Order: sequence, then structure tokens, then C-alpha cells
Amino acid sequence: MRESVEPPRMRGFLACLGALALVCVATPASAASAPGIAYGLTDDAWLANGPGTLDDRVSTLQGLGVQVVRFTVRWDEVAPTEPAAPSDPQDPAYDWSTPSSVLDALHARGIDVVLQLDGAPAWSNGGKPSNYVPTSTKTFGAFATAVAREYPWVKKFQIWNEPNQARWLRPTSAALYVTRLLNPAYTAIHAATAGAKVAGGSTAPRGSTDGVSPIAWITAMHRARARLDVYAHNPYPLDPKRETPLHAPACKNCATVTMATLTRLERLVGLYFPRARIWLTEYGYQSNPPDRILGVTPALQARYIAEGAYAAYRAPRVDLLIHFLYRDEPTLARFQSGLVTIENVPRPALAAFELPLAETARSGSTTSLWGQLRAPDVGTLAILERKSGTTWKSFARITASARGYFRWRGTLPRGAVIRVHASGLTGAPLTIA
Repeated sequence: MRESVEPPRMRGFLACLGALALVCVATPASAASAPGIAYGLTDDAWLANGPGTLDDRVSTLQGLGVQVVRFTVRWDEVAPTEPAAPSDPQDPAYDWSTPSSVLDALHARGIDVVLQLDGAPAWSNGGKPSNYVPTSTKTFGAFATAVAREYPWVKKFQIWNEPNQARWLRPTSAALYVTRLLNPAYTAIHAATAGAKVAGGSTAPRGSTDGVSPIAWITAMHRARARLDVYAHNPYPLDPKRETPLHAPACKNCATVTMATLTRLERLVGLYFPRARIWLTEYGYQSNPPDRILGVTPALQARYIAEGAYAAYRAPRVDLLIHFLYRDEPTLARFQSGLVTIENVPRPALAAFELPLAETARSGSTTSLWGQLRAPDVGTLAILERKSGTTWKSFARITASARGYFRWRGTLPRGAVIRVHASGLTGAPLTIA
């Protein structure tokens, strides 16, 4: 969490760095191992209607070091009645007021956007609910053209949300997804926006009831001749109490894809769409409290945020990792993966998002750490601190890369509690396993 920084405190911090210069130095992650991954967040409800002003909420994202926001433009909400000129964003049937307020605020602050297109209006699919595919191959492409023309500065687009699950797309068919949604949107967006990247797939980690596994889905997309620049996936854990971002329980012939089994997706994307990159467009662990069934402790939630950041960082094809959510959803049956509670109380996860620190390996008493000084204006100098009783003592100096990445390797006993301190920020405590 951000602290106020007074000149004497800053002088003391720099003096501490100087004193540690001969103790142990953490080095920047090498350029070869530092992909150009961007870390972001998605929380449409909070961003559009959360407490305070929209400007306050965008400032909060900036202060956390959020580089990209995924935001949804729902077709059924901006076009509840059929436009006469569906490719023209000025058609009177379109109402862009809700998404534009948020998107304009993000654009004004220089925060990149992944624009997710979702939700079929009843006039497009025979009067069915919004998760049913349109009956025509042309209507969604025309809508995508209108979106691209309305927001010409947007370069990143995502087509639908988790279409491999029946609750999000019916019929749950990769062929219908490709022919009526993805390919028409791909063609339309590239015709309207130079340099655009269109993400397809957008899969959930498993098919769930009446759905299709992500492995089978991407295979079927390939057979249907899908067109995409990026494959998007939401690599949530299947068993949060037992699965970490770096380790999943053994499973033979699994057709699921989580963060811990991301290589399955990388292999298939490389096989079927060799030029495509990967975006991880939703990810998070729920916290207990309040979710006593699927949640993990606040300390583990913070740990897994950092481990997830590292897992995405080391995956060569991954360009984006987007956390879900900023604030818990108000209904307990929904997601409780926020960096803050529904009462806006910060969790350790908030500090872990700003200054992620992950334990990546251990051999005997030798521990390897990876981290990032992600929050803006903290520079590339920081210190590692270890808890001793009720106080924290510095034990290593960090010099991060220009993008804020660093690695450290040294001796730490099992059970040691450490954290990163950078300028006026303090990271979440990490217990060495």
C-alpha cells in the first residue's frame, strides 16, 4: 500500500541502500528472460459504477501500476434495437454513452485497453438470451466495424467471453463461434483499424457442464479455420485449495488449462496458430474470508498473485496477464478475488500486485526469488527485508531492470518472512517454503 514519502524518509531509504551495497545485491532479470509482458486488471462494474468519481478510480489503477484494462462493450446494451446502418457508429440505434465514459477516461490517462465484445441482442439471434449466437454471419461483423470506428485508438480486441462454456455461448460450438463471431469480427476490425490485434478463443480453463474443454475447443477452432492474432485464455485454478500457479496435482490425459499447466496451451497455439501470441485475460484466486468454500487465506492469495505474475513472465508466448477483480463482487456466490474487500479494505493482494515477489526455486537452504517493482515512480532501487520478531531488517539490495524485474539468490531458512520495500511502497510478506 502506498505511504506518504517525506524527504528524511527518502534519505534514510537511500542510506540503507548504500549500507547494503556490500551485503548482497539482487540483479536485474536478464534481457533474454524478460518478455514484454504487460500486467493489467479487469473489473467493469467497479470501474463504471464504483465508489468515488471515475477519475478517482482510474487514478487508483494508475497508482497500482496497471498497464492495461480489459473492458467489455456489450452488443445487446449499445444496440438494443437493430440499427439501420449497423457499420455506422452514428446510427441512432447505437448508444455508446456507458462504455465511452470509461474508455475515454482510460485513454486520457494513457492506460491501454483490451476491448472485449460480447452479448448478442435479441434482434440478432431470434429473440433468445444474449448468450445465443446470432443467426447471421454478417451482423456481428457489422457491429465490430462500428466499435472500431467509434474507438479508433483501440488496438486490442477480444471476441466474446469463455464461449467454450454453455452459460456464455449457446450452441456451445467452436465452429459457430468461428463463423458467426470471431472471423467476421477479425475481418471487420482489421479493415477498420490499422495495426489492430484480435484475440480469439477466450476460453475458460474447463468446459464445465455441457461445455467443451479448452483443448478440444482450440482444436475445433483450427478445423474451422479460425482467424486470430492472439489466443486468449482465462487460466483460473481448478482446485484452488490444492493448486498453485506453479504446481497442479497430477492428472493423466487432462484437457484443462490452468496457470500451472499453461504449457498445454502454448503447445497447441504453436501447433495450430504458429504466429499467434497468448493473452491471459482473467486470472485470480478468491479469498477466505469471505469465500470459505473456494477461497484461500489472504496471505496465500497475495503469494499466488506474485507466482502467477512469474508464471506468465516465463511463458515465451504470453504478452498479457489481467487480474480479476479490483474489488470483491457484492454477492458471495460471485467472485471474491478482489485486491480490496467489498468494504474497500485493502488485502495483502493489493501490495502483492504493486510489488510482486515470488519464491521460484529452493535447493537446501538456497532460495531463488523473482519480483517486479511494478508501481510507477518507485525507480529501480529497492531493498529486501526480513522479519525479526516484530521488526523488519534489511538484508539485500535490489537493482531492477528498466522494466522493474529482478532476481535474487541466497541463503534463507525455511519459514523466514520477507518482503520488498521500494521508496514509499511496502510489498506483501512472503513466507519462504
